[in-house]
Amino acid sequence: MSNQGIAVLPEIMVPLVGTPQELGHQVSLIREVVTKVFSEMGSSLKYKVGTMIEIPRAALIADEIAKEAEFFSFGTNDLTQMTFGYSRDDVGKFLPVYLSKGILQTDPFVVLDQKGVGHLIKLATEKGCAARPSSKVGICGEHGGEPSSVVFFAKAGLDYVSCSPFRIPIARLAAAQVAV
Repeated sequence: MSNQGIAVLPEIMVPLVGTPQELGHQVSLIREVVTKVFSEMGSSLKYKVGTMIEIPRAALIADEIAKEAEFFSFGTNDLTQMTFGYSRDDVGKFLPVYLSKGILQTDPFVVLDQKGVGHLIKLATEKGCAARPSSKVGICGEHGGEPSSVVFFAKAGLDYVSCSPFRIPIARLAAAQVAV
């Protein structure tokens, strides 16, 4: 596309990292392959390599991860699963009971758990952006289309949300309300 005058900036996202060394290893491999491909093609373009933060440990050490990652995206579905220790495959068996008995007030896979998962996101955003101020930070997951979660992400300083296409109008409305 760039040879047709269209600006292209690929972002390669490495999922499920838990240590900066793990991400560094993957970044090195990616850069080796990209260099080889560009050499073979006789062309190049700018690209970024980042990570999807889905593991609580990665959120806690985001400042170290940021030394290797040019951007972050929080995988809120997996981060919720790992933070609560709930399998999305099994949660349907007990979640209705938890909701009816007030053990949980909302389904954490629909409405972001701001006290737990949200705290990790906010902490990681602060630490990651302090270590690499140029970082772009966002989320990928269905929470990106839930209004109260979108408000939280905006207040936490995230740059974008990503969600299923049918949730985009809700996400846009919630983001507009925050901006106003």
